[in-house]
Amino acid sequence: MSKIENQPEEILEQETQQATETAEETVETQKPEEAEAEQQAEAEKETTPQQDDRFLRLAAEYENYRRRTAKEKESIWNDAKSEAVIAFLPVYDNLERALKQETTDEAYKKGVEMTMNQLKTVLEKLGITEIEALGQPFDPTLHNAVMHVEDENFGENTVAEVFQAGFRLGDKVIRFAMVKVAN
Repeated sequence: MSKIENQPEEILEQETQQATETAEETVETQKPEEAEAEQQAEAEKETTPQQDDRFLRLAAEYENYRRRTAKEKESIWNDAKSEAVIAFLPVYDNLERALKQETTDEAYKKGVEMTMNQLKTVLEKLGITEIEALGQPFDPTLHNAVMHVEDENFGENTVAEVFQAGFRLGDKVIRFAMVKVAN
């Protein structure tokens, strides 16, 4: 009878040993990426409030970085446009002077007008606007007063004459308008 009683224990022992060997083979044949992914998934399940806080702070820092670089990029673009326009403003001034001169050659005058209109169109496409000055109240943030005149026809602190046009890009003044102010 001892042989019959020992048989189930031996069978149980053999089955346990086979199961252990199979589990070990499974672990050995499992790819390192899969094992790492399982470990990472388990680690994610066990996050602490400090880890959550660190993650949120990191996400916020990244968002701030993204916004800051977008602003810097826009600022650099606007600065480059401003510098290019500043280089062309003497051409604008010379065309404006040429238009003020009297001439008998109508073709010449029409050519200068067309060139001036084309330059103004290009400036508008770039977002450059001329600062309104003539007849406007004097504003030191937009105008550069180089002369003053006592004139009853104009109100106090009113721009009486524009010597050189001023320009701006959005809110940024590229060049102040050079004006004569009536006091």
